[in-house]
Amino acid sequence: METKAIIKINWPVSILLLIIAFLTEGCQKANVDFESDISSGKTPWNYVPSQKPGNDFTFAVISDLNSGERPGVFEVAVEQLNMLRPDFILSIGDLIEGGSEDTLHLKKEFDFFDQRVSKAYAPFFHVGGNHDLTSSVMQTYWQKRYGRTYYYFVYHNVLFLQINTEDYSQKRMSEIYTARKRALELLDSGKKELAAQSDYFKMPERLTGEISNEQSEYFEKVIANHRDVKWTFLLMHKPVWRREGDGGLSRIEKALYKRKYTVINGHLHEYGYATKNNLDYITLATTGGGQNNKSKNAFDHILWVTFTHAEPSMANLKLEGILDKTGNIPRQGDTLCFQASKCMDSKK
Repeated sequence: METKAIIKINWPVSILLLIIAFLTEGCQKANVDFESDISSGKTPWNYVPSQKPGNDFTFAVISDLNSGERPGVFEVAVEQLNMLRPDFILSIGDLIEGGSEDTLHLKKEFDFFDQRVSKAYAPFFHVGGNHDLTSSVMQTYWQKRYGRTYYYFVYHNVLFLQINTEDYSQKRMSEIYTARKRALELLDSGKKELAAQSDYFKMPERLTGEISNEQSEYFEKVIANHRDVKWTFLLMHKPVWRREGDGGLSRIEKALYKRKYTVINGHLHEYGYATKNNLDYITLATTGGGQNNKSKNAFDHILWVTFTHAEPSMANLKLEGILDKTGNIPRQGDTLCFQASKCMDSKK
């Protein structure tokens, strides 16, 4: 009769716990749900979204805060986002008032913004607008603080292109900054008609921005390297897709030919919706930024996106309609105005 020897190893409990901890840590380090080509240095997000089972996820997009930020509105939005619990939060620029080349002043404004964002329970992805990236000094400051001014990431096999629409040559950027500064001085002094006749108001970049050839080439490669994604979202500040010829979105749109994608921008402070080739091009209004009191499309809101295994479902949530469990807008938001036209009507 053959006898089999059974070898029993009595591992100390402390060693077993160390082995388990090591294996668990190794599994946690690689977030298979998230991908980007930024592997070191500063990042334009504060932390990456958590891994989660399944294919469904949600994210929120906030719009312009500035060009006349109204105190308290963004803080209400952050509290409402904490009630809704998205997997992450995206932006489309104009995070600060900016317009300055004083780096201490820029630091103060970005510190204030990031301090408020840090209270959100979800990761936040930065995108710059003209208030954030108007000059070479501001772009350099951004890069030192957040890293790249344009980038991509993939989450659950959905591609996000974070686009910089203030991507000019150094000479043109200087011209725009100087003209813009002069126009703002006229506006601040109450000379609206002179401001409207100034060089800045005649510049096409004021409305549509620009994308450099280098940036277009970068995103063309990103798109080519991610042929099997389920969907692509393009986030940007200015509606550069309205720009004709060089410097517009056409190269990126061509690279996305026959793919499913959604374009989301801000800058105009009024909600707008358009389609191109049966695809959505959405212009967000504000999340605290200045409003035109004569426009019914100027309101504070959050774009809420739910992505299932097949496609996104999008809903605009007005801040005035997101109530807490007591039936009120959080942070005493009932005392604030979230749509200037309504507030003007109520005063009549």
